[in-house]
Amino acid sequence: MTQLPRFPFETDAALEPPAEWADYQNRCPVAKVRLASGDEATLVTRYEDVKSVLADPRFTRPTAADNAARVADTESGGLFNSEMSTVLPQHGEGHLRWRRMIGKWFTAKRMNALRPAIEAMAEQLVDDMVAKGSPADLKAALGFPLPVWVICDLLGVPDADRDRFAHWSDALLSMTRYTQAEMDLAQAEFAGYMATHITAKRAEPGDDLLSALIAETGPDGAPMSDPALIATGMGLLIAGHETTANMIVKMTAMLLADRRHWERLLAEPALVRTAVEETLRLDANAGFGMARYLTEDIEIAGTTLPSGTTAVCSMAAANRDERVFTAASELDLGRSPNPHLAFGAGAHACLGQPLARTELQVTLEVLLRRLPSLELAVPVAELRKVEGLAVGGLRELPVRWRL
Repeated sequence: MTQLPRFPFETDAALEPPAEWADYQNRCPVAKVRLASGDEATLVTRYEDVKSVLADPRFTRPTAADNAARVADTESGGLFNSEMSTVLPQHGEGHLRWRRMIGKWFTAKRMNALRPAIEAMAEQLVDDMVAKGSPADLKAALGFPLPVWVICDLLGVPDADRDRFAHWSDALLSMTRYTQAEMDLAQAEFAGYMATHITAKRAEPGDDLLSALIAETGPDGAPMSDPALIATGMGLLIAGHETTANMIVKMTAMLLADRRHWERLLAEPALVRTAVEETLRLDANAGFGMARYLTEDIEIAGTTLPSGTTAVCSMAAANRDERVFTAASELDLGRSPNPHLAFGAGAHACLGQPLARTELQVTLEVLLRRLPSLELAVPVAELRKVEGLAVGGLRELPVRWRL
């Protein structure tokens, strides 16, 4: 029996993609792989195929109710296979209504209104980092606290609890790092915390997303259930800080790895927006990707996948597809158009992408203005990846500067 390759693929280089991505795109765009759980899934790597599967309204995220492949090496299979994943509607009118309710808080108008506060917080964090002196860990000083503060402010949650949120998020996003007991405890503690917070918001509403959701009623006049409110709060807190915090750090590392990119942005600050999009596209350390549970047969790249298949869509591999992006492996700060899939596609595309873009742009603008001499404090080869989680990142980002 042929042993299936283990996915995600391993690579020692923190900012470079595994060789398997290009190999699979060219040789085997629809491939069987083995997940950390030991379960079999089908990996999709070409841009058009990934976009097609993600945008197909017939297929949705795997839930505990499906007989889907488990992601993590624990009994439950991790967050994506947990009971929590079944609390929120995953398709149909219920899912559309839920997205509309949340999406109102992530409009361009709201992001523009938030921008000055995000910039002020970034400035304050840079002040604190500079006061402590060079070198510093940009992740601990800026990359992690900024998105936590932003999402906590949006939810009306005290960001003083950010270390607890980080632990709970890591445990719930574990593929190989935490045991089932540790994941269960984290979920119970996180849900209990959010339930207490929602009770307090119900008694004293504020100008925040959760207070608004508590007050809103559906077409039947009924409010959102407590389990759905808890799951929404937990999901937004995890997504709102984990991925953006990691991306701030990876973006900065990518731009400093070859300092000619940083110098170009100093000379042409108008490129910040396209530079952010390009680092999102070129992210080689994006994590697991998105899984879809196929509820009927589908043909992808000439291969028929039967109903019951768990398809893993690697957006990061798709974003380096030479069929779509010229010089796909190169960082082009002015690349436009840039139809990358970093935020997914279709009905489950990331709701918070306007916020993530705003945070990334503001962070880069502040760093360029305040610390033009910023550089890596260690060789690129010494940057260390986060291991064992469904999201990709760097453990730390040592930087230095001259004032």
